[in-house]
Amino acid sequence: MGICDGRVVIVTGAGRGLGREHALEFARQGARVVVNDLGSELDGRGSSNGPAATVVEEIRAAGGEAVANDADVADWDGAESIVRTALETYGRLDVLVNNAGFLRDRMLVGSGEEEWDAVIRVHLKGHFAPTRHASEYWRGLSKAGEPVDARIVNTSSGAGLLGSVGQGAYSAAKAGIAALTLVEAVEMARYGVTANAIAPAARTRMTEVAFAESMAAPAAGFDAKAPGNVSPLVVWLGSADAADVTGRVFEVEGGLISVADGWQHGPSVDRGERWDPAEVGDAVRALIAEAPAPAPVYGTPT
Repeated sequence: MGICDGRVVIVTGAGRGLGREHALEFARQGARVVVNDLGSELDGRGSSNGPAATVVEEIRAAGGEAVANDADVADWDGAESIVRTALETYGRLDVLVNNAGFLRDRMLVGSGEEEWDAVIRVHLKGHFAPTRHASEYWRGLSKAGEPVDARIVNTSSGAGLLGSVGQGAYSAAKAGIAALTLVEAVEMARYGVTANAIAPAARTRMTEVAFAESMAAPAAGFDAKAPGNVSPLVVWLGSADAADVTGRVFEVEGGLISVADGWQHGPSVDRGERWDPAEVGDAVRALIAEAPAPAPVYGTPT
């Protein structure tokens, strides 16, 4: 028996890294898992059903239940097929973990249109499309009078919360995911669905190159960068126990969990009439002096 016993879970991008660890932990906690992975390279090119199939084999070898799906999360019909796989195989869906993504890092001045479009597509549309199809299913159940206790867990990033030098497209997509999560939480509450996001820091294919030094494994002791450290929070957010938590973004790394504090209304001044442009500067500087300093963008030169 585990905290997700009997629940049906989709994990996208579950063939490697964080997604693989999420899928394995959900299975250990009693869930039946749809392991989705396109099997692409780090930059999103190519495809293979091998990674998803391998994780399914691991889960089944340990006595769990899992099925593979190799659809593209950002393809509308492909995203629908992921949800359909859960429904046709297990007859229900309780949790959607949106995790799939890739990197094409480049400074903004050197970025091309294709790189920008590809990163925004897989991360942002790749979160929206599966969520749209899963949400339609849950809404239908709710309107039919069936009880719904469902979860959406999205994957943002510290880059999305603070920005990251050399990762303009990735930062923009991950910031969009954080905002999308807040909208999902409000819109889907009436149907019995919660929505939360994580901003993980862990050693994966996406970080071991860009942040090789900070992500190196220690020679001994607790490995704070191991991707498996992120999964307990994700699995709990997918459990029945998390029904009262929604609309939150959590930073998670090693043994640390924190609630990210997003944009808030800050200091303000109201003149009561239209501003003269020459007077705006002093007002803005006074507001900035009252406001807390923003956290630095990752990679900001010191």
